[in-house]
Amino acid sequence: MAKQKRIIQPSQQVYLDGPKSRGYELLFAVRVFLQFIKGFRSLHFVGPCITVFGSARFNEGHKFYQVAREFGKRIAELGFTTMTGGGPGIMEAANRGAFESGGMSVGCNIQLPFEQAHNQYMQRWVTFQYFFVRKALLIKYSYAFIIMPGGFGTMDEFFQTLTLVQTKTITTFPLVLFGKEYYQSLMNVMLDMADKGTIAKEDMALVLLTDDVDEAIAHISKYIRQNYKIKPRRSYWWLFEKR
Repeated sequence: MAKQKRIIQPSQQVYLDGPKSRGYELLFAVRVFLQFIKGFRSLHFVGPCITVFGSARFNEGHKFYQVAREFGKRIAELGFTTMTGGGPGIMEAANRGAFESGGMSVGCNIQLPFEQAHNQYMQRWVTFQYFFVRKALLIKYSYAFIIMPGGFGTMDEFFQTLTLVQTKTITTFPLVLFGKEYYQSLMNVMLDMADKGTIAKEDMALVLLTDDVDEAIAHISKYIRQNYKIKPRRSYWWLFEKR
């Protein structure tokens, strides 16, 4: 019987594909560390952020694109930086709303096989090789999260953020699910989880489901006003960051 040959994919594709040589694992750890340092250097001075998650597939004529654009504008009016995944669709719309309103607009893009390019409405962005590094940075600098309609990636980002808040790994920051028709069935599933005891009923209070931009911004603004006071940041450029 002929011995089968194992096909090795590019390194960024196989880091979860079982144990490798110790040398490979060490180099992988170094690459991850450098990705984090790259993110820290790029985003250290962007200021407090509000992250907007959502689908990359909505074009400029879609209603959710227009809503996300309004969210970017409103976030800028609050004095916060709009952060997104840096790509097209909802991400572009939120960045665009902030950018065109004179607000700070930043993104954490990802290298993909189909070459997702960053959108043009950002003053600063960083492109990551690994999804888990990108997600950590999308959460790290933000004080609230707006989840627009989206697919697998958006659900991944939503539930990771919700889990971190639920477990008090990060502060109990407000989360907004925007789009009642789109997300009502998901809310029903989570309510059923609470009824079955797999999550606590009070966990449902972490999420606001709404179709109203004003309600969403008021929810976020009230929380931030009650819990935070913006102060000038004293920082040293020990990683040679750029303001």
